[in-house]
Amino acid sequence: MIILGVESTAHTFGVGIVTDKGEVLANAVDSYTSKDVGMIPHEIAEHHNKVAEKVLKQALKEASVSWNDIKFIAYSAGPGLDPALWAGYHLARKWAEDNDKKLVGVNHCAAHLSIGKVWNKLDSPCYLYVSGVNTQIIVYENGKYRVIGETLDIGLGNMLDKFGRVLGLGFPAGAKIEELAKSGKFVKLPYTVKGMDVSFSGILTKVEQLLGKGVSEKDLCFSVQETCFAMLTEVVERAMAHTDKQELLLVGGVGANKRFCEMLNIMCQERGAKFFKVPMDLAGDQGAMIAWEGFLRKDESSDIEVKPHWRTDEV
Repeated sequence: MIILGVESTAHTFGVGIVTDKGEVLANAVDSYTSKDVGMIPHEIAEHHNKVAEKVLKQALKEASVSWNDIKFIAYSAGPGLDPALWAGYHLARKWAEDNDKKLVGVNHCAAHLSIGKVWNKLDSPCYLYVSGVNTQIIVYENGKYRVIGETLDIGLGNMLDKFGRVLGLGFPAGAKIEELAKSGKFVKLPYTVKGMDVSFSGILTKVEQLLGKGVSEKDLCFSVQETCFAMLTEVVERAMAHTDKQELLLVGGVGANKRFCEMLNIMCQERGAKFFKVPMDLAGDQGAMIAWEGFLRKDESSDIEVKPHWRTDEV
C-alpha cells in the first residue's frame, strides 16, 4: 500500500509518499521564508497555493509512482495556523476528488511522534516534541497520548525565531543562532522550570534587555541555547524517571540542533537509557510523517476538515 501525505500547518508545504511498511519513497517540501518578519498567515497560505502543484509533481517523480499507485491521501488537519491549514485542506481535497481517493485527516503532532517511532523501530519511548509552537513531553499509555510536561507560554522554536528577529537574522533563525552560539560565552538568563513545565517568554525579554546593554549577539545565542536546552533536559529526565522509560525520542524541527541532541544524549547515557532522534529530512515539518500517520489512522479517520487547536493528548 502506498500513501500520499500533505503537510501545511505552518511555513512548510510538503508532499510525502510512504509505504505501509514505513518506507519513505518521497518527501518534497517548499518553505516560506522572510528576511525581517516571522510567519504572516495569509502570506503562508498564498505560498502553499503557489507551490503545491510543483511540490506534488516533484514527490510523484521522486517516488516513481502515479495516482493509480496511491491508495489514499492523508493531510494535516491540525494543529496549526488557520489559513495555512485551510489552504492545505482544499488542495488535498481537490486532489482526492480529481483522482477518486479517500481523504484522511490526521494530527500533525502525532505524526511527528509516529514517524520517529517507526524510523527508529521503538516500542514505547518518552517523546520530547520541540518545534515552533509545540514544546511537550509525551508518553503513550492506556491507548492515548498523555502530555506530562509542556511550555506554559510559547514554544521553543517560536522563541528562537522571535529572538532571531530581534537580532535581524530573518526567519527561520534556528540554524543561524546555532552557528553564532559556537563562539559565545555564558551569560546568566532566567531559568524557569515549574514542576514538569517550562517557560521561555522571560528569557526572550531578558535577552532583549541585555542586547540593549551591549552584550554580544554570540554570547546571547550561546546562553539562550544552554539555558533553554538545560531546562528541557531537566524536565524530560524527571519524566523518564517517573514513567520508567528507557528510551527518549526527540522529534520536531528544533531537534536538528546538534548541541540540544548532545545534552540529551549525555543525560540518557548517565541514567543508562538510550537517546534517539530522526534524520534532518524528518525532523522538521514534511509530508512523509503525515502519510505514515494517515496509514495508522486509516480505519478511524476521514475528511474532518481542519482543527487548528487539536492537542496531542486529544488523539
